[in-house]
Amino acid sequence: MKLRAPLLLFLWLLMLGVAVGDQHPQSPPDNHSHEFHSIQAKLAYLKQNAAKAHPDPKPVELTEAEVNAYFNEGGVKLPKGVSHVRLTSQPGMIDAHAQIDFEAITNGHGSNNPLYSLFSGTHDIHAVAQASGANGTASIRVQTVELDGVQVPQFLLQLFVQHYITPKYPNVGITSTFKLPLRIDSAVIDTERVRLVQK
Repeated sequence: MKLRAPLLLFLWLLMLGVAVGDQHPQSPPDNHSHEFHSIQAKLAYLKQNAAKAHPDPKPVELTEAEVNAYFNEGGVKLPKGVSHVRLTSQPGMIDAHAQIDFEAITNGHGSNNPLYSLFSGTHDIHAVAQASGANGTASIRVQTVELDGVQVPQFLLQLFVQHYITPKYPNVGITSTFKLPLRIDSAVIDTERVRLVQK
C-alpha cells in the first residue's frame, strides 16, 4: 500500500529527499514499539474508512511519537540518503530534523556551480515549515533550513530544489500543494499531533 499520510508527506517535502515511502507489507516483529503498532493500526483504519461510501468523519490523531517510531522502526522506506528522522509540531508548523547524505541524493552528480558546494557530504538538517490541509488539499511552505546549525539562504535553497529535487518530483518546491490521499478532507497540525478528518 502506498503510504500517503499527510504528516509523513509533509516531512518528505521538508527533508528535500522527497519521496513517499511504501508501507512494509510484512508482519511487524515483536521488537517494534507500542507507538509503531498504534500508528500502523490508525493507518489501516484510514485506508478502510476511505473505502466506505460515506467515511466516518471522526478525527484520527497521529502523534509525534507514533510518526517518529514509524519512520525510525522501518514503517516506511526512507529516501536514499535520508536517516535519523525526528519531527515535532506546533499549531500550523512542522519542525523536522534528519541526517542527509547529499551525495546519495544527487547520485554523486554535483554541479560546477560553486554555490552548490554547500550541498555535499553528510549533514544534520533542520527544517521548519508552515503546513495545513483543508478541502482535500494540503500545502506546505518551507520557512527555514539549517545545515549543521547554519541557516541556508532562501535563494540557495531554491536553486538546490530546482536543480536536484523538482526534476524528480515536479510538484515539490519551497511551496508545495497536493491532493490529500485516502479521502482526507482536512489535516490540522497541532502541538505534538496532527488531526485528520475524512469525508
